[in-house]
Amino acid sequence: MKMTFRWYGKNSDPVSLKQIRQIPGMTGVMGFLDYKPAGEVWTKEEIGAYVKDIKEAGLECEVIESVNVHEDIKMGLPTRDKYIDAYIETIRNLAEVGVKVIIYNFMPVLDWLRTDLAREIPEDGSNSLYYDDAELQGLTAVQLVENTLKDSKGFSMPGWEPERLAELKVTMKRYEEIDEDKLAENYKYFLDAVIPVCEEVGVKMACHPDDPAWPIFGLPRLAHDQAGFDRIVKLHDSPANAICLCTGSLGSNPENDIPSIIRHFGEMDRIAALHIRNVKFLGYRKFREASHLSSDGSLDMYAIVKAVYDTCPHDIYVRPDHGRMIWDEQGRPGYGLYDRALGATYLNGLWEAIDKNAKGE
Repeated sequence: MKMTFRWYGKNSDPVSLKQIRQIPGMTGVMGFLDYKPAGEVWTKEEIGAYVKDIKEAGLECEVIESVNVHEDIKMGLPTRDKYIDAYIETIRNLAEVGVKVIIYNFMPVLDWLRTDLAREIPEDGSNSLYYDDAELQGLTAVQLVENTLKDSKGFSMPGWEPERLAELKVTMKRYEEIDEDKLAENYKYFLDAVIPVCEEVGVKMACHPDDPAWPIFGLPRLAHDQAGFDRIVKLHDSPANAICLCTGSLGSNPENDIPSIIRHFGEMDRIAALHIRNVKFLGYRKFREASHLSSDGSLDMYAIVKAVYDTCPHDIYVRPDHGRMIWDEQGRPGYGLYDRALGATYLNGLWEAIDKNAKGE
């Protein structure tokens, strides 16, 4: 297991590469250029400078996240081809600096969604990302976006770029005529264009699940359960058409059996990377993000890591996903240093125990 950490870059992330390097077992980062709008080419120069910083810190950068798909591609507009061409150029540029996995999503309009970015946890006074479907009632998508950006503490939020959401009302109106089948058709068009390039340059596209794991605001969504991902991997049948299996996103719905889903796609060799985190169920479509410790949430982290160990390559890319804010840390919601570092150590401990038990040590 290659343990990694999400890093936004030296000009945007309060967590430094030096701090990341000091986390036990950390091998690299899952990188991200947070200033790049969807549809714009990631140039060789800026990618090269970003990766150079990481390598000089003694870390790898073989996974890049949030190369966002332009909304015109998802909607199947006539302009989509120019954005697909830009995406292909970005894939080639990333491959040149050694990137092997590109994590993206195909969620219409809204990326991950929470109703509170810093809900206090009564038991210990820490805070974490929180979702309550009841709190969405009466809110429009525009109001939700405004609330989320206001609560972001001035930090950029992946999937919530203001320029991408500037025409939200118009975009929401267009989606009234797009159902799941039409979205899947547009998705296939995108994959048919980019996957052959990925095969050529040795890169895997890893689709991130819908977050939370159900449709919102009447928008079509495809990637929130095993059946949905079975459909996605068949849209263009290739090992390069893979999954970033996020346990917290899929796990937000208690009907999803996460260890079973990992085994299903792990045995198919379709998992290219994992985001591993825990969630605590608080009611119907109501949850908060918990520490990685199994007993602090509702997911069995041992069973999750065991499923990864049993069915995925042992050099699979993993990162501890969203953490709480603890020890009075101030930072980007979900992406503080301390709790994610604890999560990485916990996951490494589970992996070591599973590995030694499997080897009879």
